[in-house]
Amino acid sequence: MKLIAAYLLAVLGGNTSPSADDIKNILESAGVEANDERLEFLLSELEGKDITEVIAAGREKFASVPSGGGAMAVAAPTAAAGGAEPAEEAKKEEKVEEKEESDDDMGFSLFD
Repeated sequence: MKLIAAYLLAVLGGNTSPSADDIKNILESAGVEANDERLEFLLSELEGKDITEVIAAGREKFASVPSGGGAMAVAAPTAAAGGAEPAEEAKKEEKVEEKEESDDDMGFSLFD
């Protein structure tokens, strides 16, 4: 990731095709050593390609990856289906809980 970040920083700086030395200079300015083998692999994979097209292709591939761990999607209840009643009941329950918590002070107050 460090190599990719340095490559992208070089591109954002106006260098459309950064060299290994350009990327090493960026990494060294942050106190990071570059792995020459991985750097050469990155540059060989990106050689002759436009970085915006590579990012766009990656987004398309990433969009097709399933996520969420298999949770079921549940439709939100509507008012016509009686969805307003459970919400009102939840509000009433919350108010009851607040009263119970305030009574939990053992009969004395800090300022008595």
